Amino acid sequence: MNRKYRKTVIAGNWKMNMLASEVKPFIEQLKENMPKTRACDVVLCTPAVMIPTMIKAGKECKVAAGGQDVSKYEKGAYTGEVSASQLADIGAKYCIVGHSERRQYHGEDDMLVNAKAKALLAKGISPIICVGESLEQREMDLTMEYVDYQVKAALNGIDATQLRRCIIAYEPIWAIGTGKTATAEQAQEVCEGIRAVIRKIYGARPARAVSILYGGSMNAKNAYELLAQPDIDGGLIGGASLKPVDFATIIAATNQE
Repeated sequence: MNRKYRKTVIAGNWKMNMLASEVKPFIEQLKENMPKTRACDVVLCTPAVMIPTMIKAGKECKVAAGGQDVSKYEKGAYTGEVSASQLADIGAKYCIVGHSERRQYHGEDDMLVNAKAKALLAKGISPIICVGESLEQREMDLTMEYVDYQVKAALNGIDATQLRRCIIAYEPIWAIGTGKTATAEQAQEVCEGIRAVIRKIYGARPARAVSILYGGSMNAKNAYELLAQPDIDGGLIGGASLKPVDFATIIAATNQE
């Protein structure tokens, strides 16, 4: 982490878990275990139906609310979709786009991820843009080539001013929900590479201001080591974000010099 130039962010991704009735008890327990001082912004990305409840409950311990996906369309006959305007209207400050589960199970490609990121930026919502390679790609030594392409595609047409509101999350697909985690060195190498790609596009100053998160089975046990890396500015947390004590431990792990 390098707080001199950029903010640290711990974002939870609840995926399709929890109920609105469980939000307040979760936040109460999180607050009880939250470190007295913390060195990061905290976000919980919930199913859209829970966002208003999260916003109300999250005020107690300064937790921002985010969505997990958004439509590229502003309005229209798109049954089941949620627009950026609708997310902004209910108070969402962040939204995940391009998660590997959306890419794998819903066929989302890089151009769609780019369109969704732009839709969010147009409404003042910070996109958390996910990129990451498969196990096969890593074993073929194609990690950086693939991740570089994803970053370039996701940021296509986004200017330096808009870039300030973007967060990149490196999530190796082989480490999501598997219990496997990239070593701190592996994660740092890719996050450093992502920053290098951004530097080539926008220059050094914008690149050093972008927060890059690691997401891939970050948990209470490995968070401190991962967050000690210079180009890892936080985490996008899956399963551990459903456990308030573990999530608080990860938040506490950002309190590093």
